[in-house]
Amino acid sequence: MGLFSKKQQARTPLDGVDVVLADLDGVVYAGPGALPHAVDSLNEAALSIRLGYITNNASRTDASVAEHLTSLGLQVAASDVITSPQAAMRLLAGIVPAPATILIVGGDGLVDEAEKAGYTITRSAEDAPAAVVQGFAPEVAWTDLAEAAFALKVPEEEGGIPWIATNTDWTIPRERGVAPGNGTLVSAVHTAIGRLATVAGKPEVPIFEEAKARFDAKKPLFIGDRLDTDILGAVRAGIDSAVVLTGIDRPKHVLAAPDGSRPTYILSDLRELHQPYPQTVVKDGVHWVGDAGVRVTGADVEIVAEGSAQIDLLRAGAAAIWASGTPVFVLRVPERLYDDPFHRP
Repeated sequence: MGLFSKKQQARTPLDGVDVVLADLDGVVYAGPGALPHAVDSLNEAALSIRLGYITNNASRTDASVAEHLTSLGLQVAASDVITSPQAAMRLLAGIVPAPATILIVGGDGLVDEAEKAGYTITRSAEDAPAAVVQGFAPEVAWTDLAEAAFALKVPEEEGGIPWIATNTDWTIPRERGVAPGNGTLVSAVHTAIGRLATVAGKPEVPIFEEAKARFDAKKPLFIGDRLDTDILGAVRAGIDSAVVLTGIDRPKHVLAAPDGSRPTYILSDLRELHQPYPQTVVKDGVHWVGDAGVRVTGADVEIVAEGSAQIDLLRAGAAAIWASGTPVFVLRVPERLYDDPFHRP
């Protein structure tokens, strides 16, 4: 449409970035298998940019995550992986120093980091633990949640022990679909005891700060699939972000993203890291992205031009709705903007 300069068209999401920090579930893989185009796109980025991986999934060690990623065709060392159990141990160290006994609810990833930090580990409330640390693992059972509830029955303000959750993601993408995440397990304990956990991983800032420090990142780009953890955390940490539509959140979530959870970039898949990212241009109240145009007039969202790419229509719709300052539930949004041809597990 002649709205964009050559300079604007030439820029990709990777321009000026010194470190790419990628979430794993829903971005690189779903279950054991790689998502389409993820490995090739990340390998291409690695030719000129440092890569790191941030995960809220506490079920595996950093070494096992690195091994998995390498088996998919990436070149990853354990030191390239930042996990929520690592963030949890740093948080715990300021509250309950090692070698205190802590009750672990979770898998090998959490146990490994607790051992590295010098803590004594128990699975029973009868061992009088000094804290409870809870993280996701597929094998977590009712008995594990019950032990956490028994250990946490006294409120912390009345002398009870601290409770740290590695993360509170409600869902986790798997190869067969979307499954309950650690947030559902933490919620079960909360329902039993009426206490809230302190959260160490995304969307809290410490896990991002650790990543920036580890890679000496000056201008990182974080890639995630969830607005409420990945993008919110990146925004809080002052990091540019990209939401990729290969995991949990869908176009309807992007359009409804509240201030503070809005990504810098919206991507169909990771191939678009290397493609020119069209700038949003506002002309006569219409938000244009490529040849797609959307405007908001009062309570009506109007598609002026659908354009040639669904992703650009979504970008234009998001830009118009976000700029309106009106919550999406108040607006009349055309169903066409909610179209979702993008890959998901």
